[in-house]
Amino acid sequence: MLSVLRVHLPSDIPIVGCELTPYVLLRRPDKTVTTDDVPETAPIDGHFLRYKWYRIQSDRKVAVCSVHPSEQATLQCLGCVKAKLPVAKSYHCSPKCFSDAWQHHRVLHDRAASAVNENGNEEEELFGRFNSTGSAVLNTSLSGSTSNSSQINGSTPLYPAAVTQRSGGETWFEVGRFKTYTPTADDIGHVLKFECVVVDAETKFPVGHPNTILTSRVIPAPSPSPRRLIPVNGADMMGQLDSDGRISTTGTFTVLSYNILSDAYATSESYSYCPSWALSWAYRRQNLLREIVGYRADIVCLQEVQNDHFEEFFAPELDKHGYQALYKRKTNEVYNGNTHTIDGCATFFRRDRFSHVKKYEVEFNKAAQSLTDAILPSAQKKNALNRLVKDNVALIVVLEAKFNNQGADTHGKRQLLCVANTHVNVHQDLKDVKLWQVHTLLKGLEKIAASADIPMLVCGDFNSVPGSAPHALLAMGKVDPLHPDLAVDPLTILRPYTKLTHQLPLVSAYSSFARMGVGLGMEQQRRRMDPTTNEPLFTHCTRDFIGTLDYIFYTADSLTVESLLELLDEDSLRKDTALPSPEWSSDHIALLAEFRCKPRPRR
Repeated sequence: MLSVLRVHLPSDIPIVGCELTPYVLLRRPDKTVTTDDVPETAPIDGHFLRYKWYRIQSDRKVAVCSVHPSEQATLQCLGCVKAKLPVAKSYHCSPKCFSDAWQHHRVLHDRAASAVNENGNEEEELFGRFNSTGSAVLNTSLSGSTSNSSQINGSTPLYPAAVTQRSGGETWFEVGRFKTYTPTADDIGHVLKFECVVVDAETKFPVGHPNTILTSRVIPAPSPSPRRLIPVNGADMMGQLDSDGRISTTGTFTVLSYNILSDAYATSESYSYCPSWALSWAYRRQNLLREIVGYRADIVCLQEVQNDHFEEFFAPELDKHGYQALYKRKTNEVYNGNTHTIDGCATFFRRDRFSHVKKYEVEFNKAAQSLTDAILPSAQKKNALNRLVKDNVALIVVLEAKFNNQGADTHGKRQLLCVANTHVNVHQDLKDVKLWQVHTLLKGLEKIAASADIPMLVCGDFNSVPGSAPHALLAMGKVDPLHPDLAVDPLTILRPYTKLTHQLPLVSAYSSFARMGVGLGMEQQRRRMDPTTNEPLFTHCTRDFIGTLDYIFYTADSLTVESLLELLDEDSLRKDTALPSPEWSSDHIALLAEFRCKPRPRR
């Protein structure tokens, strides 16, 4: 007879909005073991599986820490309540938690205070007094597991009852009848119960005892503070990216570049500091989607997008938000795993803003084969290809704008745009390969530029720090023959060094922060820039490495930067925390720039 051997959950903590799909191990009547589902529509030997989910409720209430959502809160910041900030942001699990988070937390206070406290005199009274060490005099504490947040501005309790002990008086609400369940806001603070039982297909009665499993308390999905668009054209205003719409005007468009961290690389060994539930793909994919959609970019360039995740998740989900999708999977001469999980570059664009004209795919492996065929004797080709073949690719898309280029005399011409999206080889000891890949991409873009009068954007994770040879080639159009990176060239593929040039007038979008004048938010952003390279201090932040690897380059003769997504600082990522984290689901941070096409000269 059909029987259930084992039931367990892949994640120990359920999160609102993230699917829960238990692992159910079955033994068939023929004694074989399987994890396949046995629905009522396809019973085995007259039996099928029935699933139910329950929410356990009691009279006890609990608040969840805003920094460590898997921990129960013991302290509340009264300043948040008085400032009418979201009450969920006011809870902390310990004085140390509140103190460590203060530099980030006070930003919320400052923004609220700027709207209601013109002279700032009430700030100390509302928000507490902090000394130079960051310790806090907290305004309100939560005793035991009872929160005083049951009524805030007349609202209903934000954190409903939760069970911490198995005892009488519990109420069990059935909330689902499928194997997969997605926790909702109503489940926050509650334990869920999953039940699986074998059922007789004829009588519809259970056979044997049900197999059950309890979850931890459901927690709200942690959300990072929103990042603002900061104009760099001299305006003294900052735009807020939210559901009300983009701040861009008719003639501008926005471009996002983001390495989202492939699930294949998001291992607990590599990111041991990130909670396992926050590292799970079920959680990260929803958090990433919320972040990406929240930026409301017209063009989205993603790197490290797994093939199966593109097809099954990102393409259909972003389609719902009006995006058309294009994808280039990495080649697999080196990769020997499942081709479904190999990653690549994905470019999305809003159908109401652009239409697709042409797509080019760059496979650096093919370029390596052509290079070795042309310059190396056959005896040396194998070793050369072993060094050059790394599976990296680039996706180049030509789009046509559907909006008017406000203020520009287009003379009835089509407004085209070329967008390159790439992920360059990661190995730091292969500086020659990295530079060769960038040079190969730029030469391809030069050919496109020669065939059409077209603005260009070059986005991606170049795995190259500011000042490196690849960065110099992109930003300066050439590489100094004395650059130390050129010392690594065992195949002599970079010589003569005078060939390491290109004619595209590329400029890094984020260098605009260093070039522009004084404005609201500009000085803060400059402090997050490296003054020697005019690039962000970091776009990648792990325990092992903090630095800039990601860029958005644009052709300065045809495009101008209107605004940029504000940079993060280490305080924004919370003290002693690297990426990924519960708030930010990649080890990179997203870059976003707003551009305007320059008027084309009359010919």
